[in-house]
Amino acid sequence: MVLFLLLVALLLSPTGEAGKIIGGHEAKPHSRPYMAFLRFKISGKPHICGGFLVREDFVLTAAHCLGSSIDVTLGAHNIMKRERTQQFIPVRRAFPHPHYNDKTFENDIMLLQLTRKAYMTDAVSPISLPRSFEKLKPGMMCSVAGWGRLEVNMPSADKLQEVDLEVQSEERCIARFRNYIPITQICAGDPNKRKNSYLGDSGGPLVCNNVAQGIVSYGDRMGTPPAVFTRISSFLPWIRRTMRRFKEWRPE
Repeated sequence: MVLFLLLVALLLSPTGEAGKIIGGHEAKPHSRPYMAFLRFKISGKPHICGGFLVREDFVLTAAHCLGSSIDVTLGAHNIMKRERTQQFIPVRRAFPHPHYNDKTFENDIMLLQLTRKAYMTDAVSPISLPRSFEKLKPGMMCSVAGWGRLEVNMPSADKLQEVDLEVQSEERCIARFRNYIPITQICAGDPNKRKNSYLGDSGGPLVCNNVAQGIVSYGDRMGTPPAVFTRISSFLPWIRRTMRRFKEWRPE
């Protein structure tokens, strides 16, 4: 799933483009109530990313989705329509990881503090994060969703798309991406199947057994699997510390 009005030429990975969904299908409306649709600007130009609600007032996404005037839409299925389930909330403050590297996509994770708490409904609710560091085993089936491009030469999707991806061995991504870091990243997507996240899906969650284990980070320019996902369990202390700091936040 993809960038909205513009190809993310500014968000290229070391070997291709950051964040993208290929080979999937339309998700059941509101079956993923944690999904967030992000609109923002870079140098005045509009971009989109995915994200996911992790607390009533915080969305987790990729650090490379940082821009100005970030707005979050929750409870959406068709982002081209004003659905009654949608909640439109501007971002008050962005917290990209302090050691994010925009050249290698290391530590590609960011928390967004919303200007107000989201109202919990059947279409809007947080997703669980890992309780501790856990090594996902190769062969494990996970899924990713987003509004990104459906193929290299196709437009982005209006309706939320989803696809199942198989966790791969670390060696597969080490051989494919020179900057791959096993301790903080996850390798997913069978290279023998045309299924993958794609341009515009950046920041969306890799969900395994109803837990957000990864964040769409980068992949091959042509959308060939596998792709690289930020390993959320490696950043739990930073996530908890950042959100705890603003637990008692009050409007200024």
